[in-house]
Amino acid sequence: MPSVAFRPRAYVCVSGPDAEDFLQRMVSNDVAAADVCDALLLTPKARIIAPLRVVRRAQDDFLLLTEPELGEVVRTQLLRARFAAKVEIEPEQHESWLVLGGDEVLDERPPGDEASDEELERWRIESHIPRWGRELDDSILPAEAGLDETHISFTKGCYPGQEPIARQHYRGKINRKLRLLEVEGAEPGDELVFEGKAVGRITSTANGVALGYVRTEVPEDTELRIAAKPGFARLR
Repeated sequence: MPSVAFRPRAYVCVSGPDAEDFLQRMVSNDVAAADVCDALLLTPKARIIAPLRVVRRAQDDFLLLTEPELGEVVRTQLLRARFAAKVEIEPEQHESWLVLGGDEVLDERPPGDEASDEELERWRIESHIPRWGRELDDSILPAEAGLDETHISFTKGCYPGQEPIARQHYRGKINRKLRLLEVEGAEPGDELVFEGKAVGRITSTANGVALGYVRTEVPEDTELRIAAKPGFARLR
């Protein structure tokens, strides 16, 4: 029997004759290519405004799922960019459930045992899923969090932030990357040290595992020291 967990979300409906074209011009992934995709709403400088899940419910009807505190941010950003597009952009109310290791289900709790908060957090960390306010904010580049692999299309047309995203992908490099670690005595915010130099920081922990941003030159299986306290972190 799978484990399931309630997932707080905010929901924004984008509907109307121009809905698909409008979203194609606004978000980072190809909403025309699949009924469900993950995407980002970005600034022109490719800073993250909000992570999204885009669900196509009909030809001209899309539901955007985002973090609870970002629903109005997403709606406001889209309304400002609507101009003459024939779309309606309105909040909706739904429930969202996660099947750990499976799909996200709307409005109907799937069968399965209820996961504890601790179990859910460990699953999230081991699945390398960044969380808004922990691993994600407007200071993080999508590639640093690995979102260039899941939330971005490099073949579709332009959208805000597309040029710096493409430039970094094809010609640049990143200095840090979100990494999975085995830890002992670590807490979010702890600084990671290697050979006497600060090389990263912990962002989330649960039951001996953690996520953190670490310099890309630090190799796998390296044991790192936690600054100013006992404990260790080993890159997995």
